[in-house]
Amino acid sequence: MPAHGRKMAAVRRLTSQNALLLICDMQEKFRNAICCFPQIVQVAQRLLKGAMLLDVPVVATEQYPKGLGLTVPELDIRKEKIPIFEKTCFSMLGSQSVDDYISKHFPNRKSVILCGIEAHVCIYQTVLDLLEKNFDVHLVVDGCSSRSQHDRLFAFRALERFGAILTTNECVLLGLLRGASHPKFREVQQLIKEVTPDSGLCH
Repeated sequence: MPAHGRKMAAVRRLTSQNALLLICDMQEKFRNAICCFPQIVQVAQRLLKGAMLLDVPVVATEQYPKGLGLTVPELDIRKEKIPIFEKTCFSMLGSQSVDDYISKHFPNRKSVILCGIEAHVCIYQTVLDLLEKNFDVHLVVDGCSSRSQHDRLFAFRALERFGAILTTNECVLLGLLRGASHPKFREVQQLIKEVTPDSGLCH
C-alpha cells in the first residue's frame, strides 16, 4: 500500500517487542547550526536511556563524520556499544549496510522511533524510505530539528500526510510502558520527571 494510503487503524501500537530506535546524525559540527540543538540532545538522551531500560534496540548514523565530527559526547553511544553507521547519502536507509543490518537483526521490529537532524533532509528522506518498507514511523518532534524552523515545519506537515506519526519523547516512553504496573515504570518515570524544556519544537 502506498505510504499516503495508510490507515490509522492499521498502525501497530508501540511495544518494547516491536520497536526500534533510530538516532540520525546527532553530530558535533551541527551543535552551533541547528535550532534548539541542546534540547534535542536532551530528548535523544532520554530516548536512548529509555530504550536501554526497556530492551529496545538502537541504531545510529553519522553523516560524513570525517568532516562533520562524531556523535555528540552527551549521548555516549560508543561506550554503550550502539551500532553506528557512516553515511554520505541523506536517508539512514540509503546506506545498504544499515538496511541489511536492520533486516538481519530486527526482522520483526516494524515500529521505528526516529529522532535527529536535519528534519527536512535526512529525517525526511529516512521517513519516506521507512514508510515505503511498511514500517510504522513514530517521529519524535521534540527530538528533531533543522537550521530553520520553516524547513522543519513543512517537512513535518508533509510527513504526517504521508503516514508518519508525530509524537513526543514522553508520549513514546510512556507508550512503551503501557501502565504503572510495568517493572521498569519507576526508572522511566525518573527520566521524564523533569519536564522537557519548551523549545517551541512542538508548536
